[in-house]
Amino acid sequence: MTLATLLSAEQIIPEMQATERWSAITELVDLLVTQERIAPEDRRNVLDALQEREHTMSTGIGLGIAIPHASSDKVSNVVAAFGRSKNGIEFGALDHAPVRFVVLFVVPKDQFQIHLRTLAAIAKFLNDRSVRERLASAEAAQDILEVFDAPGR
Repeated sequence: MTLATLLSAEQIIPEMQATERWSAITELVDLLVTQERIAPEDRRNVLDALQEREHTMSTGIGLGIAIPHASSDKVSNVVAAFGRSKNGIEFGALDHAPVRFVVLFVVPKDQFQIHLRTLAAIAKFLNDRSVRERLASAEAAQDILEVFDAPGR
């Protein structure tokens, strides 16, 4: 599973408003609600699941990347959103650096293997410096999506 298969341009925020972890997570969940990927009545439950995971350990993994994720019985398929912050978001990252790229995803509760594979694929993809550079310089949501769709170009 790749980000290109999980995202559309409408699930990308080229410049996030959030300046800290919880508002960033909320901003991306609200986008998924707006895009009808999460039902409005399930918003709180999904936010709680993400917050519970985040309290275990920050999903700010370093290199300006955060991957907030959770499993929930409120989704039937993997849902994801991507946000970029040129100024950086205080995320409590492992390297204490501000986060510039946030990939949020929620997996159905009974799909643990998909959860692990999705997390590993996203982390590996974003670990590539050239990918991060192209994401940073992309102009609009469609340009960001093209980076996800063609990582080698």
